[in-house]
Amino acid sequence: MPRQEFLPYALPLIEEDDIAEVVDSLKSNWISKGPKTAEFERRFAEYVGAKHAVAVNSCTAGLYLSLVAAGIGPGDEVITTPMTFVASANVVLHCGAKPVFVDIDPVTMCLDVNKIEAVLTPRTKAIIPVHIAGHPCPMDEILALAGKHHLFVLEDAAHAVYTKYKGKLIGTLGNATSFSFYATKNLATGEGGMVTTDDEALAEKIRIMSLHGMNHTAWNRYSSAGSWYYEVLYPGYKDNMTDIQAGLGLTQLAKLERMQGRREEIAARYNEAFGRLPELETPVELEYARHAWHLYIIKLNLDRLTIDRARFIEELKGQNIGTSVHFIPVHFHPYYRDTFGYKPGDYPQAEAVFGRIISLPLYPRMTDQDIRDVIEAVQTVVEHSRR
Repeated sequence: MPRQEFLPYALPLIEEDDIAEVVDSLKSNWISKGPKTAEFERRFAEYVGAKHAVAVNSCTAGLYLSLVAAGIGPGDEVITTPMTFVASANVVLHCGAKPVFVDIDPVTMCLDVNKIEAVLTPRTKAIIPVHIAGHPCPMDEILALAGKHHLFVLEDAAHAVYTKYKGKLIGTLGNATSFSFYATKNLATGEGGMVTTDDEALAEKIRIMSLHGMNHTAWNRYSSAGSWYYEVLYPGYKDNMTDIQAGLGLTQLAKLERMQGRREEIAARYNEAFGRLPELETPVELEYARHAWHLYIIKLNLDRLTIDRARFIEELKGQNIGTSVHFIPVHFHPYYRDTFGYKPGDYPQAEAVFGRIISLPLYPRMTDQDIRDVIEAVQTVVEHSRR
């Protein structure tokens, strides 16, 4: 029998300590950017091992500000993957530059480093590798290529809090890294993000641009040690994090290891159950990687099934199991297709993978019964639709 209540694809883990910290922010006199934001920046930088961290209102803002601070602008080209959320490409367009896609490695779904050099031109100025689902890209090869061609490396780590590459946490490998703290992420502040970097000048420019280009924030100006006077150094933006978000970030960061332990446990149980089914491919965790398990993406071996991906999702929904798909390739979206003339077959690996992927529920709030329900539902659909 299917479960009685619908299991959402993703839910945040909000506990009493999270609520208390947010209430404390509300009671404090600092509900916008203030001391908790500064403390969250300090602790997050310490956690990933970066010299600097700048809290922003989204990973998207962090990506955009990093590109602008690096001098990316009209006429430039930025390489990234089509297998990502559209924000990774949108920010390039917002700079006036052009996103240039490179097809993916079908195993990890990260961009294929062996295909990067073929698309380099004198206008190429940066690479945005996306650590999809929580599995890191092959950063040594990307950094070597970037060094050879003098390219800015901006890591899209929206899925990669807790991810490690060769024993090192994501957050210090490229010139800058942007993280997401959206509601469904491993560390959730509702909305929010963080840019980490070891480049002091880059961090300072991002920090200033994130708050209208002012050289002093409200905290600097309105505290007892501050001054009312400020100057605008750049035509900046309104991309700062608030202390309400940062308070939640502080408690989430403090229990990140516990939450990740549960994610790893769920992933292991899925791997054990689904690894026995030739109709499915389970996610990889290559030898150089520590997977953050932000997403658990199965690939359907459609030649072994009598139904397609869409029907598989509907069958799971019929058993009250929520799912998602990550991602619709960027070049499939009407704006990109119509603006740049993309057509089917341009990125064959991304297109082939897209037609057979499903993201299953994986989050710390899941109970053991929830996990069993997902496993049993997937097994049931496979049993009823295998060739």
